[in-house]
Amino acid sequence: MIQRALLSVSDKRGLVELATALRELGIELISTGGTARLLQENGIPVTPIEAVTGMPEILGGRVKTLHPMIHGGLLARRDRPEDVEDMHRHAIAGIDLVVVNLYPFEATVARDDVTLEDAIEQIDIGGVTLLRAAAKNYRYVTVVSDPDDYPTLIAALREHRQVPEDVRAAFAVKAFRQTALYDAMISDWLARRLGTDATPFPDVLPLGVRKAGDLRYGENPHQQGALYRVPNAGGLAHAEQLQGKGMSYTNWLDAEGAWLAVQQFETPAVVIVKHASPCGIATHPDLVQAYRHALASDPVSAFGGIVAVNRPVDKALAEAMDDLFIEVLLAPEVTPEAREHLAAKKNRRVLVVPPLRTPYVETRSIPGGFIRQTPDAVETPIAMQCVTTREPTAEERATLEFAWRACLAVKSNAIVLARAVDGGFATVGIGTGQPSRVDAVRLAVQKAGEQASGAVMASDAFFPFPDGVEVAAQAGVTAVIQPGGSRRDAEVIAAANQYGMAMVFTGVRHFRH
Repeated sequence: MIQRALLSVSDKRGLVELATALRELGIELISTGGTARLLQENGIPVTPIEAVTGMPEILGGRVKTLHPMIHGGLLARRDRPEDVEDMHRHAIAGIDLVVVNLYPFEATVARDDVTLEDAIEQIDIGGVTLLRAAAKNYRYVTVVSDPDDYPTLIAALREHRQVPEDVRAAFAVKAFRQTALYDAMISDWLARRLGTDATPFPDVLPLGVRKAGDLRYGENPHQQGALYRVPNAGGLAHAEQLQGKGMSYTNWLDAEGAWLAVQQFETPAVVIVKHASPCGIATHPDLVQAYRHALASDPVSAFGGIVAVNRPVDKALAEAMDDLFIEVLLAPEVTPEAREHLAAKKNRRVLVVPPLRTPYVETRSIPGGFIRQTPDAVETPIAMQCVTTREPTAEERATLEFAWRACLAVKSNAIVLARAVDGGFATVGIGTGQPSRVDAVRLAVQKAGEQASGAVMASDAFFPFPDGVEVAAQAGVTAVIQPGGSRRDAEVIAAANQYGMAMVFTGVRHFRH
């Protein structure tokens, strides 16, 4: 039976209502600082913490609850005679319920003007200790760390005058998860702020993430899924969904491919993704023209795809997209006029993606663990070592640079055919995800059709044999960019020379699996 409760909260949502309900049930309340003052102001009887400990709050409030009179009352095992004897000997009264949430460290460090001193003072010590102590002793003590659980607590107390053990256990697990997230946020922020841990691969990797919500389904409708966010990180996971159905697991994967791809371009760009790999990429000063050129790359595959742009969506662009079925539209901003126009497309998901605020490290789960790597990016400037008799023209060189950036986002083995188009650049054929590089070339050429003639080609890795270059040359491709490094580079270069192609090596591979 719950007779005595300790309340100490930063988030005071629902506190007065909870305390009122507890007092109606005859439960004695102990409280600290601002929590006690709020209860007193609302006429709720409360015992100040110093009346229990015999010590005032000290060190500017840093020490309030760290005392044997508190933690003895929390950690005592009620069915152990030796624990009960210790309590009697030292006049320690049991505490049966702890309601605690922690200092707002997360909200504090989200401020752009936060100082190190501000952040440090929002690192909770006593609150974490209370939660852990109560959660450890959940067989005898109920711990509540989330105001959203107050109704469950009150209902249980009114029905049973006690909280059932399975509910206490669930509350305890939640409390431990809260403290784990809290510690992860603190360690991550301090490491970045103090510069003590520059490596993206620390020996211990606490993943401080919070569930944002359930997904419509996983990769397939019979699978379940959920979205988790790193607090304050910004970026794709924190996108604001303006309209449309809920996102599925595949929607997020496709959105990731599209968003990472469009970020490779400093000029206005549009990327259309289907099944996690681009089917059309284009750049142009006019985003409407960029969209039309990206769509022209593979209009059949674009149906039901994901569209990402790296500039605000205005009404003109929104209108240009009217005739295409688009699952998700991603942008850094959508103008009010565009929002109004897009609202007619009720099934089109529209996401506004905020800037990424924290360093991005790619982390993937594998059974039993995780693998991690630094993100890939196109080297700046792009090194182009010409290895053929013919040098690329200025237009070819500019188009090769575009194709190389586009190739980064395509699933390996990746081949991109691209052309210069009326003031911009666009893919005309993409070969993606083929186990054989020459098959990727054939697929790109097939997609390009007549547009292959006069196009340039990018390959994310070296050509192991001359056949890929030969297939491209026979389709009319005039220039190639690739990493080089094959044992048969000399044969590949000879094939390019035979067909009068220009070829440049970058020395950098860009696989994407």
